[in-house]
Amino acid sequence: METEIWVEKYRPKTLDEVVGQDEIIQRLKSYVKQKNIPHLLFAGPPGTGKTATAIALARDLFGEVWRENFIEMNASDERGIDVVRHKIKEFARTAPIGGAPFKIIFLDEADALTADAQAALRRTMEMYSKVCRFILSCNYVSRIIEPIQSRCAVFKFKPVPKEAMKKRLKEIAENEGLEIDDEALEVLIYISGGDFRKAINALQGAAALDKRITPEILYQITATARPEELRKIIDTALKGNYLQAKDMLENLMAEYGMSGEDVVSQLFREIMYSNLDEKLKVVLIDKLGEIDFRLTEGASELIQLNAYLAFLSTIQKRRGE
Repeated sequence: METEIWVEKYRPKTLDEVVGQDEIIQRLKSYVKQKNIPHLLFAGPPGTGKTATAIALARDLFGEVWRENFIEMNASDERGIDVVRHKIKEFARTAPIGGAPFKIIFLDEADALTADAQAALRRTMEMYSKVCRFILSCNYVSRIIEPIQSRCAVFKFKPVPKEAMKKRLKEIAENEGLEIDDEALEVLIYISGGDFRKAINALQGAAALDKRITPEILYQITATARPEELRKIIDTALKGNYLQAKDMLENLMAEYGMSGEDVVSQLFREIMYSNLDEKLKVVLIDKLGEIDFRLTEGASELIQLNAYLAFLSTIQKRRGE
């Protein structure tokens, strides 16, 4: 029986199949029509279609010989100057195959390249521009040096819009013989946070358990708590019931297998979209940012989360003084 990862199975084969980035696709199609592209820089959050768009662009430009004229490298794995001087330069200096006007080098996670490697890359982009084009992909465009940014046409990908994601997920579910209702789709979109790859992976994980996709299955397999459960913990702590809120949070983390970072991320979303007073939101998010920093520096999850609940439990009293 043939098995396949759905993220790859449903990866767009052409630019027309890319979902939720209509303005970018229209601009890229004009390049395809001219059979010419400048160096490109794709920037945006994970799972928004940067890699898929680069491959679809190569397919549309080169047709059957796209594999021979396209190389994909992950800069976070090979980030030193020697990689630019040798591996990238070797591919860039060879002539394109099958009548293609140029080759394409796709550098994924280019913001992981060291400053020296980016400086070497800048010169390589100049020297071999007649036979090679570069497509750089990154999450943070600010980490790409200015000389490279100025040599590229910059495309900023946005999180996949809710309706576009919903429509595509419905198509995938139908194609795989799954039963999914609007409530489960909403949960899938909430869990993914605009990351299409995460949504498809979650759907495949749920499908392995049951052909009928329910919110309960989705929350369980993605280690995500229900929003109302987080809101209840926040409200309980804000009322001064620290011990009760602590027990609720510990039970939640044990039930869903959540990490401290998972909890902080969800707490942020729930506070942001809650009906709390705006000034209170500012104070809570400011403190949550401090907790997030401490966790990334290696502090104890249990102590930091309990410290945050203790802060919530005393905030109203301190504001009243």
